[in-house]
Formats: sequence, C-alpha cells, structure tokens
Amino acid sequence: MDNGFKLKFLAPPSSVAAFVENIGMFQNETAETKEVVVLPDGRIDLFFWRNGNEPFQVMLMGLETAPEQRYVLPQTKVFVISFKPLAVEYILKNSIAGILDTAKTLPNDFWDFNEEILEDFDAFFEKTVAKITSLIPNEIDGRKLKLFDLIYTSKGDLSVAQLAEQAAWSSRQINRYFNQQFGLSLKAYCNILRFRASLQHIAHGKLFPELNFTDQAYFIKAVKKFAGVVPKELSRNKNDRFLLLSLLKQK
Repeated sequence: MDNGFKLKFLAPPSSVAAFVENIGMFQNETAETKEVVVLPDGRIDLFFWRNGNEPFQVMLMGLETAPEQRYVLPQTKVFVISFKPLAVEYILKNSIAGILDTAKTLPNDFWDFNEEILEDFDAFFEKTVAKITSLIPNEIDGRKLKLFDLIYTSKGDLSVAQLAEQAAWSSRQINRYFNQQFGLSLKAYCNILRFRASLQHIAHGKLFPELNFTDQAYFIKAVKKFAGVVPKELSRNKNDRFLLLSLLKQK
C-alpha cells in the first residue's frame, strides 16, 4: 500500500467463524485524500471510524452489487467487522434488505463500543469476539448453517438447485429468505462470490476464468459488471485503489 495508508485484516477464531469472515482496520495517516473503489464481496460490514477531529461514527453497510468509488479523508482511522450473511439474522438480528448498496448510521454507543476502541486494534479484536460470542443463540437452523457452508466452500459455484437439494431446503423458500433478509436472490449472491473468488487469480495476473464461467467473454463481462473495469485493468490496480485486490496481493 501507499506510505501512510495502513490496511490489516485478521481471521476470527473458529468459535465465531460461521458469522464473521474477518476483523480489520485501515488508516490514512497522510495529509492527502485516498481514492478507493469498493468491490462487491458478499460481506456485511460494521464500521467504527473517526475522520480527524470529526465525531466518532458507527455505520452498517449492506451487501453491495456494484463497484463504488469512495474517498478516505486524511487522518481517518477505521475498524471494521466483516460479517457473513448468517450473522444478519442471528447476531445483528435485523434484516438488511433495506440497505442493499447503501448503509445506515447506528448509535455511536452501539454494542457499548465507543471511540476509545480506536486506540488499540488488538483490544478491539478481543472485545469484538467476546461480544459476538455472547450474542450467538443456543439454537440455529441447521438448514441455514448447511446452506451458507456450501455457498462459501463452493465459492458460489453451485447452482441454486444443487444448494437447495444438499441443504434440504426448497429453492423457493431460500430465495424468499434471501430477499427478505438481504434484499437480493440467492443466485445474485452466488454471482458476487464467484466474482470475488476470481479476484484471487486476477490479483496474481491470471486473467482468464478459473471457475465455472461459460467462456472468456462471459468472464470479462462479469468482472466488468462487478469491478467497473476489465480484468487487465483491475490487475494493474493503479494506486492500490481496489483495496480488496491489494489485500489479496499481500497474502
């Protein structure tokens, strides 16, 4: 990354891994605004941040279906929890269908977190894991656990019919659940995960389809839909503006 712009994401412990993909931070310590492009990745992000001397803020970002250009202002510090979809019902306990491709501001004392948590990322990580652990219910629908495990392990590459059969849950009920909870269909969500999986290859210069894309033309069309650019330009990642790609290159 650019000097003065820090980016760090850590996987959670197995105890909360069904609900959380990672816990991370990014910080712009420079005097310049950082231009970034946020790509759809199938995650629901809970942000805790402060811009310079501006007030501490908390924001919940819904699922995204298209690339969005944003700007990280100078002296911005952000801690973020990236949730898997199962967390919407069982941890956040509220539908996010109304914030598809957008976000909503939460109280700045959400979960009893306050601006002091921005002082220590390790402490934030520990507090986040403890809080989520305390919110996990005793009973979780086994069909949903199975469904999301299949979606993630296949990287969105199984059909709706295959997922429904293996999860023992009808495709009609699954799509109703997805639209009510997340604001999009299961197929649309799987397409996002397939795009995201392709970023692993693009990040290392492989500009051809590795997953079940029909052909090269379809692959390019899918990448352009979700990234706004063709695979070759995405791979260049000029000025590290595609943060997700920059993170993948670091691994």
